[in-house]
Amino acid sequence: MKAMSLFSGAGIGEYYLARNNVEVVVANEIAKKRATTFSYLYPNCQVINGDITKSEVQNKLIDLGRKNNISLIIATPPCQGLSSAGTNKTENSLYNDPRNFLILSALKIVDELSPNYFLIENVPRFQQMLFPLGEDLIPLYDLLKLKYSREYNVTHDILNAADYGVPQTRLRIVYRLWKKGLVWNLPKKEMQLTLRDTIGYLPSLESGEHSNIKNHWSRIHAKNHIDCMRNTPTGKSAFSNIEYYPKKEDGTRIKGYKNSYKRMRWDFPAPTITMRNEIISSQENVHPGRQLSDGSWSDARVLTLRELLIVSSLPADLDAPNFLTETAFRQLVGEGIPPLMLEKIILGIGEINNA
Repeated sequence: MKAMSLFSGAGIGEYYLARNNVEVVVANEIAKKRATTFSYLYPNCQVINGDITKSEVQNKLIDLGRKNNISLIIATPPCQGLSSAGTNKTENSLYNDPRNFLILSALKIVDELSPNYFLIENVPRFQQMLFPLGEDLIPLYDLLKLKYSREYNVTHDILNAADYGVPQTRLRIVYRLWKKGLVWNLPKKEMQLTLRDTIGYLPSLESGEHSNIKNHWSRIHAKNHIDCMRNTPTGKSAFSNIEYYPKKEDGTRIKGYKNSYKRMRWDFPAPTITMRNEIISSQENVHPGRQLSDGSWSDARVLTLRELLIVSSLPADLDAPNFLTETAFRQLVGEGIPPLMLEKIILGIGEINNA
């Protein structure tokens, strides 16, 4: 089966599709760094590095889609514009961010190529977006039904990556369209994997320490961050500490969210991995740690690259591209849908199961 990836990012989500005879042969990504990484991971794919809202880019994609007989289109528009943090906290602000309307450009390509299968995934807040239809504004699901229900089955579901073999809680809304007469089933839920199950065997590391295991070394952190986390138990935030709380240089308490400067929990999947997974002060990024004999807590650090790859369902020994910094690679991993989740969603396509 030949596939096209729109808003492809670095291609993290598509990582396992080839082993199921799904070949991504055309992709589109506007950011040069991401497009270059996609080409590195998928050297046989034609990557169009450009703005999908431009007619010349759309025409290139349509032409390549026809030449390659595309059966599946995967659209993963950027979700940063839908973040509940920063500039888009309020519902009204959603409509001022052009990134939130990029899916409409993807629909133009779907209209021309008429693939057998079409998938859209995003954060659950995507449901709140309203899109123009004539003089009305309607949710995307309603728009998809009105445009495509004569030819396609149209569904939408909120899925959690942790239910499909990924040791990470990550909620996504998934829209699936498949032509009538074909089959596309949702994957069955599985028992959730915990951090203890998946990274608990790895040796403890402190800031700046290395091990003899590939990708298992700790980033160097600021001393004040280390002091905070050495005195923060598993599953807790340093903001709850009486003495070792996050401070400014003058010693006054920093104000912040209780899910930052926070340790993960051993007996649960990892929380949602974000793009800023390399810093202690971002949300729930810190290793769960273990209590030491002096009462302090070990592993006052973020996850190592190996641990990050594991909780993102990528191979633990994966080589980062040599043209990316470790921080840049971490950010690309953090923004992608976990590939094991996408693989299991795509495996519900009847043509793959019958191949």
